[in-house]
Amino acid sequence: MPKKFFLLLSILFISFTSINAQTVFGKYAGEFMAIGIGGRPLGMGGAFVAVANDVTAGYYNPAGLANINYPQISLMHSEQFGNLVNYDYAAVGIPYGTDMSFGLSVMRLGVDGIPDTRNALIDGQTGELINDINNIYARLDYSKITEFSNQDWAFYLTFAKRMSDKFYWGANIKIIRRDIAEFGATGVGFDFGAFYTPIDNLTLGLNAQDITTTLVAWDTGRNELISPTLKIGGAYKITGFLGGYVMPVLETDVRFENRQFASTFNLGPVSFDMLAGLEINIENLVFTIGAGVKLPKLNIDYSFARFSASEIDRLPDSHRISLILTLEEPKFLRGG
Repeated sequence: MPKKFFLLLSILFISFTSINAQTVFGKYAGEFMAIGIGGRPLGMGGAFVAVANDVTAGYYNPAGLANINYPQISLMHSEQFGNLVNYDYAAVGIPYGTDMSFGLSVMRLGVDGIPDTRNALIDGQTGELINDINNIYARLDYSKITEFSNQDWAFYLTFAKRMSDKFYWGANIKIIRRDIAEFGATGVGFDFGAFYTPIDNLTLGLNAQDITTTLVAWDTGRNELISPTLKIGGAYKITGFLGGYVMPVLETDVRFENRQFASTFNLGPVSFDMLAGLEINIENLVFTIGAGVKLPKLNIDYSFARFSASEIDRLPDSHRISLILTLEEPKFLRGG
């Protein structure tokens, strides 16, 4: 209850101060889309822009969706801090012809059951509704407390094309919907991705997110702009390791939101975050930081996180499970 009440105060502050506001660059305005999806990519620290070779490429690098040769379906459910924040993801990727792929990805981040006390503050003597929390007779009438949800939705429509055996490109159209109690916002954004293999076992990836700057328009009159983010990375697969391979990956995320100290380092308003990961494959058993098992046609990943050094002060544990199903049948194989 206290955690949700704190979230309520924060959300209402943002909502009320946004009324009649002008268009602004919203720092962290698109942060819910930066949480990450998929047990395998997150097990590699999110450094996946140069690896994206499955249906999750629709999120990490739209060009990478051209890697798939069979239809794929992915699902993920994550409970952050116990069941306080629920994060869900679903995606489908379909190869078409000899050189194209199409995909649809859907994400929802939600905090449900938030107590709404806006119409529950009363004068303890008269019983009348008041707005002044500093009134010495102010009391909460618990029978008037209702609940609402804070929901963030994102829909990615992905197209990817193989220009050659070494170079793929892709793009996303993103539709964003945000709801806080009776307030709502809608936005449309665009991503552009590239995937390049200059030599065997080395892949380079680029994803320019919100490349045109994404406008999120609230029905309160406030318009928020999501600044572009540039993700650049590389991955190298070292084969011959116990019947499989070892693949180190590196990535740099460049943002233009003036994050300063909330980043690895910054140059003025431009911030840089360095990501690194490692994947080990031993005879088709894949390990990342977490747990991952690759079965015929099905990948299952699970991860667990604990956020505190103290048993007394720590937040509830977070759990995440995801799967990818590949329709690996000859009739579904990419043409050509």
